[in-house]
Amino acid sequence: MSVENYSEDSIRTLDWKEHIRLRPGMYIGKLGDGASHDDGVYVLIKEVIDNAIDEFIMGFGKTIEVRIDGLKVTVRDFGRGVPLGKVVDVVSKINTGAKYDSKVFKKTVGLNGVGTKAVNALSSYFQIQSVREGKTRIADFEGGLLVAERPETATTERSGTRVTFTPDSHIFGSYRFIDDYIEKLLWNYVYLNKGLTIYFNGRKFQSQNGLHDLLTRNIDSSTCYPIVYLQDDDLEFAFTHSETQYSEEYFSFVNGQHTTQGGTHQAAFREALTKTIREFYKKDFDANDIKTSLIVALSIKVQEPVFESQTKTKLGSQNMEPNGPSIRNYVTEVVKRKLDNFLHMNPETADALLKKIMQSERERKDMASIKKLARERVKKASLHNKKLRDCRIHYNDNNPQRLNSTLFITEGDSASGSITKARDVNTQAVFSLKGKPLNCYGLTKKIVYENEEFNLLQAALNIEESIEDLRYNNIVVATDADVDGMHIRLLLLTFFLQFFPDLVRNGHLYILQTPLFRVRNKQKTLYCYSEKEKQEAMAELGSKPEITRFKGLGEISPDEFGHFIGKNIRLDPVIFKKEMGISEMLSFYMGKNTPERQLFIMDNLRVEPENIEV
Repeated sequence: MSVENYSEDSIRTLDWKEHIRLRPGMYIGKLGDGASHDDGVYVLIKEVIDNAIDEFIMGFGKTIEVRIDGLKVTVRDFGRGVPLGKVVDVVSKINTGAKYDSKVFKKTVGLNGVGTKAVNALSSYFQIQSVREGKTRIADFEGGLLVAERPETATTERSGTRVTFTPDSHIFGSYRFIDDYIEKLLWNYVYLNKGLTIYFNGRKFQSQNGLHDLLTRNIDSSTCYPIVYLQDDDLEFAFTHSETQYSEEYFSFVNGQHTTQGGTHQAAFREALTKTIREFYKKDFDANDIKTSLIVALSIKVQEPVFESQTKTKLGSQNMEPNGPSIRNYVTEVVKRKLDNFLHMNPETADALLKKIMQSERERKDMASIKKLARERVKKASLHNKKLRDCRIHYNDNNPQRLNSTLFITEGDSASGSITKARDVNTQAVFSLKGKPLNCYGLTKKIVYENEEFNLLQAALNIEESIEDLRYNNIVVATDADVDGMHIRLLLLTFFLQFFPDLVRNGHLYILQTPLFRVRNKQKTLYCYSEKEKQEAMAELGSKPEITRFKGLGEISPDEFGHFIGKNIRLDPVIFKKEMGISEMLSFYMGKNTPERQLFIMDNLRVEPENIEV
């Protein structure tokens, strides 16, 4: 066995752009192809917009323009503009930026001097233009390398900064932008920054009522009482209880950054809310009875925040500012003062809140024995759980690969066997269904505990109380592309939307695309996901290639399956749009309104003839 020499020649020093391109996950979390809301191409957009938002926070530039043309992204702000002598440095010299000077930028997000450098290094084309006091300067880069620097010239353009970039396909592969993800990002920016206007491809994004608007837009069911909306200098929050949703849901932010994993501010708010409600009603409620069906939007401003990763999804700071008051004490004081006053002044809301908490208490006690039996079943099954073939790294681990953690939900032994043999055991787990799951539309959460399959799936995901400790970032429904497979998809979607809609809203649920055809000759094999791709493959290979039509996942061998769940995996995200509420949508598709559904199918059915090879 030969061992490479470990000597001085083995030690390499990478420059800033080489390091970012070699280890992009350290800077943007993960790569992905744009199918997931947290894929790297969206992080690049966010890093550039964050700089424009910081200008707005400091009182400069009330409008931001975002345009995406194909794969080219342009962000234009109307702030002060980057100092012209530093246009190249701020996007190409690591740890260079004005945000180290707390006198210039206070309570901002981009503090590490890395964001735009990462965008630059990971783009095949990157241009920055600064307009400042009637003069402008432009610099062009490719893969982080400066290729052109234009001299300073006079201009009549408004002051501000324009950044244009195209993510590098050598890094991200064949990627795409999904407008729904970008629009959600932009809505969050305007909710958190009243007075800000963003234009995305000409469409206007603006909010007058901050977090109140955020909850109004994101709540899909009726609520027990009007949204409670309160704010202080550095803390803004809104909350209500849903009449139909079971789990607790948070939209939490720090300095405008969406902290999807929560952190010290969210924990402090949860504790403060429970304490305030107990003291107001003079009753020692169980915390779970207060949290059940609770929906919260929370935003805090912290000076020099410390996040647990470069992607800033979880706040680690303990204090509002260096050597300042603790976040816990500040949040507790504000929530106590503001909410206590509100409940005294709004007795109807206070009565409705009390009624909801007591209802949750009754339901919890009624379900206590059922939950106990269900947990015992889970405990026994976990000793030898044939349904779950787990992976080593999970979403709630402190591991760089946590964002890649995936659970495939399959039907039948053959399909689950193929995926299990082909999967990456570090990040990919498999949960196997016996057959078609129960249609749970209109049923209470009691059914989740009584139904063994749903109970084990809930336990595997670790979402019984909330999704805060979710074990898999990506939950992928992997069923056959036939009528039975489509029905199983609908039944699983019903389960998640009925009981855990926040999994869908937070972009964790996907449908796995698998090829319909294999087209090959002796030299090459192509896998095709549509009739169009099959025709293109036939034209490429020519001379009557062999064509195989896959009727189910079980027909695809483990060796082949590795191609479809690895680097080139194709996922269709399940995106919920606000045009129809969850209850209305489930009622239409999964309820008993058969005549209306029949008419819909008849009006929308399309039959596409398939070419039959003889």
